[in-house]
Amino acid sequence: MNSPDLLYSDVEEDLRASVRALLTDRADAAAVLARTESTEPYDLGLWRTLAADLGAAGLMVPESLGGHGASARETAVVLEELGRSVAPVPFLGSAVLATAALLPTGDELLSPLASGELTAALAVPLTTAPGSPFPATVRADGTLTGQVRTVADASAAATFVVPAVSTSDGPGLYAVDSSAATVTEVVPLDLTRRIADVTFSGATARPIVLGPAAESALDSALSTAAGLLASEQTGLAEWALTETVTYLKGRYQFGRPVGGFQSLKHRLANLYTELVNARATARYAADALAGGYDVPIAVAVAQARAAPVAVHATEEAVQLHGGIGMTWEHPLHLYLKRAKSDELAFGTPGRHRTRLAELVDLPG
Repeated sequence: MNSPDLLYSDVEEDLRASVRALLTDRADAAAVLARTESTEPYDLGLWRTLAADLGAAGLMVPESLGGHGASARETAVVLEELGRSVAPVPFLGSAVLATAALLPTGDELLSPLASGELTAALAVPLTTAPGSPFPATVRADGTLTGQVRTVADASAAATFVVPAVSTSDGPGLYAVDSSAATVTEVVPLDLTRRIADVTFSGATARPIVLGPAAESALDSALSTAAGLLASEQTGLAEWALTETVTYLKGRYQFGRPVGGFQSLKHRLANLYTELVNARATARYAADALAGGYDVPIAVAVAQARAAPVAVHATEEAVQLHGGIGMTWEHPLHLYLKRAKSDELAFGTPGRHRTRLAELVDLPG
């Protein structure tokens, strides 16, 4: 077994600096909040810059297929920064979920996905956890018929990668143009990552992979997304802690900074300890996904730990900001909603703890 490398390389730090500079310029708190109140919830201009100009969409795709030949480690760094900004871009749905589902197949869609020319979504409910049974809500008998609910980033996708079951071929993954589907947005908790119900009614589809290979590709995509989501959750928690410390240093009461009171110091110290712990598990998951070792355990550990830390950090941030933390004008509510939404995505912490116990043969 490989020895886990939890540290960031120089290349990863350079990538972080580039992504952070872009998001600071194009997705500050005011811009993100304004976007949630507009008729165009996704910033597709920012997405094109991130995906194509910075090359973030092709990090996990091999160079032979038009990507950059990097790994899940670099993708995790991008997700950390996206967590810090809650930028409204379809990175998770396209560059992580859909791309990870296609990687084992070497499908022709990988090249336009890697270049940023194409945005795709994997048509599974956002709450689907690794190890779940292959979905059977869509039937594939010449054409696709059925519905998939709560698909992340569906409204920004030009192509859907659809798990479907055929009477003759069994489970399979199919490519469907978005024009052949009906996409109905639902009211989301997280205003910066939209979800939608996707309905197929005799939709023309191209088979990508069939049989057990389709089941394996789907589970690999779900594991990759769950493991890398821990990095986004780490970014959320880091932003919440940093903003709260800054606020408490500048907020005075009884002639001294509020942050100087011991009870608040203890709460912040506890949050910092939790953040360091969450980062370690997230880095372990990213390194395991990149190296192909210990993936199920690393993913379960990361989600079981990072998800509740992100929720706790954002909840504490709202409380410790006092009255202004409760207002719509302050961006804290966007981070709390993203943290709560992420807690449900790809399986709850409790589900991942249960899976971890099974994986390490720990009796209930």
